[in-house]
Amino acid sequence: MRVTHRRYVPYSHAHYGGSLVDGAYVLGLFGDVATEVCIRMDGDEGLFASYSDVQFLAAVRAGDVLEVSAEVTRVGNRSRTLAFEALVVCRARPDLSASAAEVLETPIVATTAVGVVVVPVSPG
Repeated sequence: MRVTHRRYVPYSHAHYGGSLVDGAYVLGLFGDVATEVCIRMDGDEGLFASYSDVQFLAAVRAGDVLEVSAEVTRVGNRSRTLAFEALVVCRARPDLSASAAEVLETPIVATTAVGVVVVPVSPG
């Protein structure tokens, strides 16, 4: 199973110079797609247990449009292991004008991770 969300990164989330957004922003989005995976698979929002192998590979900036996905790679009795990826699919172009932006021909892989979620034991 794979779940994908798209999200515009507002300028209110810029935390550093150059309109950079901190890595925790993307980890929060990973939590959102993980929640949908749990709902679809188990009828419960589940709980995040751990992250491993988090890789911040490229900058995320205010004005980006991110495509964030989670894919189930392992199913245990109560746990599900997920592979996460955040792609920048659109980017602001402040060099052109205050509101200019473009769709990227080749998305930028910004962040990847592996996570484990747990869900309650099914009754019966």
